[in-house]
Amino acid sequence: MRVLMLGWEFPPHISGGLGTACYGLTKGLDEIGVEVCFVLPTAIPVESSSHVAFRSPTNLLARSESWVEQYSKVFGHVDFRQVPAALQPYARPGPPDRRAVTTARTEPTTVRQGRSVLEEMSIVTGAGSVPSGSFVRGAGVNYQGDMMTQVHRYARLALGISEYEAFDVIHAHDWMTYPAGLAIAAVTGKPLVIHVHSTEFDRSGDNVDQRVYDIERAGMHGAARVVCVSHYTRGIVLSRYGVPPERVEVVHNAVELPDEGEWSLKPIRRNEKIVLFLGRMTMQKGPEYFLMAAKKVVERFKNVRFVMAGSGDMVTQCIRLAADLRLGGYVTFTGFLRGKDVDKVFSMADLYVMPSVSEPFGIAPLEALSHNVPVIISKQSGVSEVLSHALKVDFWDTDEMANQILAVLRHPPLQKTLRQHGHIELQKLSWKDSATKLKGIYDDVLTARA
Repeated sequence: MRVLMLGWEFPPHISGGLGTACYGLTKGLDEIGVEVCFVLPTAIPVESSSHVAFRSPTNLLARSESWVEQYSKVFGHVDFRQVPAALQPYARPGPPDRRAVTTARTEPTTVRQGRSVLEEMSIVTGAGSVPSGSFVRGAGVNYQGDMMTQVHRYARLALGISEYEAFDVIHAHDWMTYPAGLAIAAVTGKPLVIHVHSTEFDRSGDNVDQRVYDIERAGMHGAARVVCVSHYTRGIVLSRYGVPPERVEVVHNAVELPDEGEWSLKPIRRNEKIVLFLGRMTMQKGPEYFLMAAKKVVERFKNVRFVMAGSGDMVTQCIRLAADLRLGGYVTFTGFLRGKDVDKVFSMADLYVMPSVSEPFGIAPLEALSHNVPVIISKQSGVSEVLSHALKVDFWDTDEMANQILAVLRHPPLQKTLRQHGHIELQKLSWKDSATKLKGIYDDVLTARA
């Protein structure tokens, strides 16, 4: 079996939760023998390419060998295709000295046949009509630039690639890739599976961008199967998008477990206790509730520092709120962290708090537990479905959130117990198991088409 995977992010060291999930699922599929051709809109690796700020694609022909060599040690059956800088329809690579050919010469007949689908989606997305430099309302700073045009161009690129690739199933991750998946499915007749990592209601509450919602709904209703990262998200898909329940499946995310010897790592000794917020500073993640709980903690416990790691459209608002709450001496804003800096901040933390207002899943708590850090998680999250022994709180209940933070900081036995239970629960989660569920879904949709 071979899957054409459509994703907006991939390498976990430069991405957020979506990139980490795509990486983990791809690795899991590889382990069970499912071949993957992964199509990205951005070149790899480029450190600035992340979920924080969209970067225009660049041609990696001269720099790709080291990256491919690095990941070939992890993946055995994953075929990474590089994206030309101009996001033009894809042409099969020739000899190293072959020059790029024009769009008119390389566009296959089937791509032209798929234009009607893309033209319909361009009406939905408004591609080409959005002024350069604008961004999708509700998506915050994560999708700067003429995002709808980029989504439409990615769809044309992926459609061109599909002409030359052999595959059995199309798998599209999140709304940015749904137009591509729909177009390829219309042209090839291959079944489309879409993966919902987040919905517009998670990102924007009730202030949804109608264009994004329309793309999400079109993708969900045009797919043979809809995969959600949690039952929490499945409920939104059923109630807000009207997808038939028999076509909606749940496949939980997972985490890469540390080596056995790393479970015994202890936080670095210091005078202050470190309470960590790590994530995008947007409405969805609830950073203001973290600060309001911090104020209540500081009133009763002074030997603490709240570290807020991340970037987003609420950074300035959070800095002002910290000042208004007179938390200047107790809160540190680090900005966006990646790679080893993330490992370092986890190694320093005594507690991780995820106060999300609406979290389809939430991989960060699993990453915290994998670094031996106890967690407090929002009840309004998908990860609460798979963690039975973590402390849980309603995002709006800052009094209870503060009480739970104080309990962990003041009582080392509770902290130790949470770590031990976290260790046990993580053993039950693996990307290979998630990938096995995905393969079962692929088999079902292929059988239904036979």
